[in-house]
Amino acid sequence: MQLAAAARAVREHIVDMCAGPEGGHLGGSMSAVEILVALFFRTMDIDPADPEWKQRDIFVLSKGHAAMALYATLAERGFIPREEVATFCRPGSRLATHGNVAVPGVEFATGSLGHGLALANGTAWAQRQAAGGSAGAPARTPERTPARTYVLLGDGELQEGTVWEAAQVARAMDADNLVAVVDVNGFQQTGAVREVSDGAPVAGRWAGFGWHTVEVDGHDLAALGEALDGAARAGGPAAVVCRTVKARGVGVLEGRSASHFVRLDTERKLARVRGSLRPAAATAATGGGRTGRG
Repeated sequence: MQLAAAARAVREHIVDMCAGPEGGHLGGSMSAVEILVALFFRTMDIDPADPEWKQRDIFVLSKGHAAMALYATLAERGFIPREEVATFCRPGSRLATHGNVAVPGVEFATGSLGHGLALANGTAWAQRQAAGGSAGAPARTPERTPARTYVLLGDGELQEGTVWEAAQVARAMDADNLVAVVDVNGFQQTGAVREVSDGAPVAGRWAGFGWHTVEVDGHDLAALGEALDGAARAGGPAAVVCRTVKARGVGVLEGRSASHFVRLDTERKLARVRGSLRPAAATAATGGGRTGRG
């Protein structure tokens, strides 16, 4: 599948999930679509046929309210059936509002913001141990390269002090198989981030903690791929700071705080949002499945 086509399909799933009985966190899910597509279709070493593969890369959704985007990505990548997306938040469904570990590809139940990076520290450390390294000196040889952990955070989430405690620990551990991807869409539940508690410049803060840091357009799939490739070669923990737009791809809601949580509970609302979805842009084809790194 083409990357842009996958992103379009993920957005369509998200809109349909918001038409369910509970509605959903549309804005922060849409802003993260290209990030998730780049990770799951291009960058991460994973196998949908074997979700528990021991050498797999691990993804942690720290901004757990964007679970719709993760479920939709997992459906398009083959971890769960596409038709299961229609069960989001329905009685008996395993697709809960926040990530549910009963879903293949969901590694942790998250949603209480600020804890995902600490969890990612733990998995990245375990991956280095499994590859024969130690906390302070990860083993990186052509024969034994540790799997990587990727964690997606939101910019409002960076107001949590636990994020920076974990960032300091990761640098002290020289966690060269850990990549933090930050979705900077400018909004949180109660309004614009700069008005609630301005943490700018985001990239400067990560760099200040000693992380290799790059800033990128979070909707540019080619640029995202290059940034993630560079992060894998960083020689220490890396942060990819993604400038995004809240509710990206939904013309009637883009860049609006009101898109944070949406319930498309009438045919008119659903038709309006579906009709405003942008068409997919052309992009390169994806990579394959499991690559067997390490």
